[in-house]
Amino acid sequence: MANSIDRRKEDRRKFSNRREDSIREKAQNERIRKLHSLLELGELIGLELQLDEMLLKIAQKACDVIQSDRCSLFLHDPNTNELWSKVALGMSGQVIRIPCNVGLAGFCFQSGDTINLQDAYADPRFSKTVDEQTGYRTRSLLCVPIYNRDRLRLGVIQLLTKKDGAFLKEDETFLKMFANHASVFIEIAQLQKARIDALEQSRKELELLNKVKSKALDHLSHELRTPLAVIRGNIHLLKRKMSMAAPADGGKSFESLEKNLDRILDIQQETDNIIRSYQDSEAIFLPRELDRIWERMTIAADVPPVIKAQWSVIEEWIIRDFPRQSPSVKPLLLYPFAEKILGKIRQKAARRNVHFQLQGSKDCSVLIGSRIVEDILEGLLKNAVENTPDEGMIRIIVEPKEQRLLLKVQDFGIGITPENQQYIFDGLFHTQETELYTSKKPYDFNAGGKALDLLRMKVYGQRFCFDLSMESCRCSYLPTDRDLCPGSISACSHCQRTEDCLSSGGSTFCVSFPMGEPKQGGAIA
Repeated sequence: MANSIDRRKEDRRKFSNRREDSIREKAQNERIRKLHSLLELGELIGLELQLDEMLLKIAQKACDVIQSDRCSLFLHDPNTNELWSKVALGMSGQVIRIPCNVGLAGFCFQSGDTINLQDAYADPRFSKTVDEQTGYRTRSLLCVPIYNRDRLRLGVIQLLTKKDGAFLKEDETFLKMFANHASVFIEIAQLQKARIDALEQSRKELELLNKVKSKALDHLSHELRTPLAVIRGNIHLLKRKMSMAAPADGGKSFESLEKNLDRILDIQQETDNIIRSYQDSEAIFLPRELDRIWERMTIAADVPPVIKAQWSVIEEWIIRDFPRQSPSVKPLLLYPFAEKILGKIRQKAARRNVHFQLQGSKDCSVLIGSRIVEDILEGLLKNAVENTPDEGMIRIIVEPKEQRLLLKVQDFGIGITPENQQYIFDGLFHTQETELYTSKKPYDFNAGGKALDLLRMKVYGQRFCFDLSMESCRCSYLPTDRDLCPGSISACSHCQRTEDCLSSGGSTFCVSFPMGEPKQGGAIA
């Protein structure tokens, strides 16, 4: 009897041992499977540098290894301070964007804590929005942060609904290891994407420059052709008169010669001013860039003494010939100065029937020379007058906004087509077709001008740290460059009232200056 009992105990012990061995073997196999998955992850994405495809492979592998229904991989976008994901299994490639402090993913990213929930709906931080959109019911949830090599958080990886119950501590440990392993490839892909984006941007800029160059050369050729042709014709006329020994009566011919030569000289002078402005900008930025490069060099590695000695010589030479700062200027009260310039423009455009309005803050100043501001405002107003038909209106607005002072020149004229808006600050680009361009007197409607004013303002902005932007809506009745405006609202077949023209199109040019201190005494520098 005793032997029988002993055999049963022995059998139970052996069975228990075999069961424990089986459990240990299963656990060991599971650990080996997960470790193999890390190697497989490297093989899967090691040669894949496209970020979206790489993230998809990472998410799919995480789901397979930890046996969950879905995986979302969110990366931080520093430009918008959002978490974004194009890789949320079950979302059909839809891009998800959420503020980086919203929901469980936002909490995980902000805090760096691991989140492991058996019932996601029981946590008030969980957002049900995506579930409601897709009809999916999230149950358990595991979310861990993703770090780069500098221990800065790149984003989070989130698993939804484990297939055999709740996520375990072992799953947390593995997912952290998995995220660290994947972050290396994510960084490589992000760097590659940044390089590709930079190359694409360079390609677009070169394409834009080629278009601008073609337009500029075409416009410049036309601009020079008319005065040169007149000069040549008058010279032939004078030669013929002189050969016939006729009485000297070349007053009108010489007047025409001088007028057209002055036009050519003006073009040359403005072009020279722009080139000099670029050179001045480089003179200011070069010493600053030199300081930045030297700082990076000293941080990166020990600099040999011979390099330090040579660098000092170079620095002394550059500082001698190039100033580190632009000359200091006095604060300039912008509203009264704009009022003064507007008075000059009214006189120059006296033959035009255009209404002007000046409004805004009267006690804000800018730290920029009055001559520069005068050039900018005169150029913008001249451009506005030449694009506004008679009986139209131009509005000048001076207003502070977030430590900047905005100067806006708004016309209610014909506007600029969407195709031409992207080229408006790029050199000699002209918004009309060359064969439609007519060189009238300055401030005449559709006079055109030399199209150098905006380029000069752009260069000034680079030098004196102000921004220049433009918004425009082409007249709804004249959608293309070949649709001509008659030059006055009353002569327009489309507009029954002045308000019809004012609401049909126009342009607003905005100059954003750094704010200066209020000037004492009210005098304009």
